[in-house]
Amino acid sequence: MPPKTIAEMNAPFAPSVPKFFNTAGPVKPEIHYCVDMLKRFNLDEMESLINQQKYFILHAPRQTGKTSCMLALRDYLNAQGRYYAVYANVEAGQALREDVAGVSEVVVRGIMSGVKRLKLGADLAETGERIISKRSGSMLTDYLKELCPALSKPLVLFIDEIDALVGDSLVSILRQLRAGYESRPEEFPISVVLCGVRDVRDYRIVMSNKEIITGGSAFNIKAESLRLGNFTQKEIMELYRQHTDATGQVFKDDCFPMIWEATAGQPWLVNALGYEVTHKMTENQDRSVMITPEMIYQAQERIIYRRETHIDQLVDKLKEPRVKHVIGPMLAGDEDIDDSLVPVDDIEYCVDLGLITLDKPRRISNGIYREVIPRELTWSTQTALSQQSVWYIRPDGSIDAGKLLTEFQQFFRQNADSWIEKFDYKESGPQLLLQAFLQRVVNGGGYIDREYGLGRGRTELLVRNPLTDKYGGPYQYIALELKIKRYSMTRTIADGLEQTSQYLDRCPEGTEGHFIIFDRTTKKPWSKRIFHQFKEYKGRKIEIWGM
Repeated sequence: MPPKTIAEMNAPFAPSVPKFFNTAGPVKPEIHYCVDMLKRFNLDEMESLINQQKYFILHAPRQTGKTSCMLALRDYLNAQGRYYAVYANVEAGQALREDVAGVSEVVVRGIMSGVKRLKLGADLAETGERIISKRSGSMLTDYLKELCPALSKPLVLFIDEIDALVGDSLVSILRQLRAGYESRPEEFPISVVLCGVRDVRDYRIVMSNKEIITGGSAFNIKAESLRLGNFTQKEIMELYRQHTDATGQVFKDDCFPMIWEATAGQPWLVNALGYEVTHKMTENQDRSVMITPEMIYQAQERIIYRRETHIDQLVDKLKEPRVKHVIGPMLAGDEDIDDSLVPVDDIEYCVDLGLITLDKPRRISNGIYREVIPRELTWSTQTALSQQSVWYIRPDGSIDAGKLLTEFQQFFRQNADSWIEKFDYKESGPQLLLQAFLQRVVNGGGYIDREYGLGRGRTELLVRNPLTDKYGGPYQYIALELKIKRYSMTRTIADGLEQTSQYLDRCPEGTEGHFIIFDRTTKKPWSKRIFHQFKEYKGRKIEIWGM
């Protein structure tokens, strides 16, 4: 083999591995399937803001693709040639907390690294080191005021993970950027784009002296706040078909509505499902195997069960009081929630985290989150329960729902008060306890689909129990309508029968119907709360369980 030429040795690295779905870090188009990052936002609007010398915000939930989009925009601007565009990630400053000078140094060094990437000469690096050595409280402002005049073109600065900074340090960075605003573009960046999970106006910054500063007051030069959205249904199909084009492996058309329902286009979830079903599920590494909806469902279950980092971060947020204020009533299915009692800031915070959408009524953002939340809130309960699926399985592999619910009635009678007291979300305790009980039973291979939300007045569960080990069924379906008694028992049963019937209309043919009433009347004896009835309603047999 002849030796490589200089050009060949200096050629960009071209990996020989096939492309795959990206679930960690910024997108690299040479190795990842990806949607065109410049099409994920309004490029004309971004360019217009930059041309107008505006400072603005780009925010979106974690692992939505913010960094990938900013890097793509940086490269686009540099290729256009009108500006120097520099990207700096300042997340490392989070660990320094209230060390203002230390955090300023992290930010300055991040910018220095971005400038170095432009290969503009060593003098600019020396400028940065000299200013850092002074440990000034205006280190960032001083550096930018020396950097910008030394550049032959105006500077566009992207600062990523800005809301990872806290307290005095965050306020200092915001105010240092504000301090040089009037000097742009000759002595300061022509445009600064701050990127994080939340809009800067939502920051509630607790200073070391306990004073609370809002991000809006510390950075009142913000012109716009742009939110990066999720993938569209068309973009999901485009992404997955890149895999088909590269490998020949086909997704059944029925997969795509299921992927949309599970993810609502959340980019990490979309990529995680794709990676799981095409790379981690060993049997599907044979590219002649067609990907089916059942495989997508199995991939979803595996991601949830493993508690991937993305899921873990989501679960951790459920412990925060401002999240509980918003999610609690949704889990409980409250019908008459007074929204004036829920702080608007808390609702917007949950939207910024990607947990909820502001539909009417507001709801959990996607199917996977809707599944994760009750499971994770009851994880410790599930592990403490002694129930085993084998106790309720008939010889044909089906679940004996009557036996299971009879057993749960007795368990609920004996343990409800003490177990519900352990839940962070006590208002939805009865529903969560039954879901923990069911999850323990179906973990051997079944699935639970959940529907709940603000204003519904109920929680609906559909148990899908596979009767064989083969993909695609057949399945046993058990529908459960859960309702807290808030009115007379007569009215509760009447409403519940109608709601259960409507739910069964949406379920597969042959689904069993069960209506569960939780009566939390404190002084009512258990002998009057526990009952079991069979009702015929609109041609359907529905079993009613009082608890």
